[in-house]
Amino acid sequence: MERQGWLAAHRENTKRSFPEGSASVGAVDLFCGVGGLTYGLRSAGIDVVAGFDLDDSCRYAYETNNEGASFVRRNIKDVTAEEVSSLLSGYDVKVLVGCAPCQPFSSHRKDKKNRKEHKDWGLLGEFGRLVSELMPDFVSMENVPEIAKESIFSDFVETLEGAGYSVSYEVVRAEEYGVPQRRRRLLLLASKDGDISLIPPTCAKEDVVTVREAISSLPAVRAGSASRKDPLQSAAALSDLNMRRIKASTPNGTWRDWPEDLRLPCHKKETGKTYPAVYGRMSWDEVAPTITTQFYCYGTGRFGHPSQDRAITLREGAILQSFPLGYRFVEDGKRVSRSEVARQIGNAVPPKLGEAVGRSILAACPSRKQSEEVAR
Repeated sequence: MERQGWLAAHRENTKRSFPEGSASVGAVDLFCGVGGLTYGLRSAGIDVVAGFDLDDSCRYAYETNNEGASFVRRNIKDVTAEEVSSLLSGYDVKVLVGCAPCQPFSSHRKDKKNRKEHKDWGLLGEFGRLVSELMPDFVSMENVPEIAKESIFSDFVETLEGAGYSVSYEVVRAEEYGVPQRRRRLLLLASKDGDISLIPPTCAKEDVVTVREAISSLPAVRAGSASRKDPLQSAAALSDLNMRRIKASTPNGTWRDWPEDLRLPCHKKETGKTYPAVYGRMSWDEVAPTITTQFYCYGTGRFGHPSQDRAITLREGAILQSFPLGYRFVEDGKRVSRSEVARQIGNAVPPKLGEAVGRSILAACPSRKQSEEVAR
């Protein structure tokens, strides 16, 4: 079923309203980035008051799109429970959420043997420290599925369970929660007061949001150019050779469809034959592939536009991550760094996935359930 109004309906952040007198729920977002998780939680009806992150380039997007939430530039190792408690002091229900950097655990890491030497390896442990010191009512953590194989994750779960939390986690498909891309993520939820689990998928297989529904209404642009109305509707330039390659590509096709003279030397090796989607085009009537930090580069995955001869734009990548059309990443008049904005978008928790987390927390909140039952 085609829903041409999906993008229009996804332009604004509409917070849920709750009966007067119901418990107030406040949250702090660790590793907040540009605010994908914060935006999703707020869409569900949770008041996120602040986000902590070490990358100050995310400040503008975080604060501009999440009015009233403060961006705090801080290493999580230096964040204290007293500081977070002060931020949440006016709320009946306190929530701590975060998505620790996934780079040490990613399946795409080349030096897997040295992953424990990565500077971000121990950050999940710092998250656990804050939970045990603060004892919020609810906790949520999002990361790549591979993290479940690591001792740092089992230690995190043990920390929460040892502190008295009921913990559940599962690997989910983002497209089943309204995100127009194929993205698998581990979501953990923990409650200090009873069991908690993620809400059921909100999209049946036949109702997932396709690339067509998500981005087909955006203005057409050529490789190397940008829309005058939206600087993020900007596509990277292509070399003459890559322009020939994309012209020879079909939606969901592979480089095997190309004439021999367009193929790369690596394609002729056994190792290169295992990555047929590289230099591919997306398909209009399917969800997008996983949006990475390199999605603006035609040669780093299946990031070719379905019908235009170029890679997808920054704006298209953001929408495929389920950011609303009007989400602002760069201050007016400032130069757009394609690599920086793409990194921010690719590293973000998809807002629609964040909204599912928020709805799951509210569903498990006893005072909310009671007040909503009274309102009925």
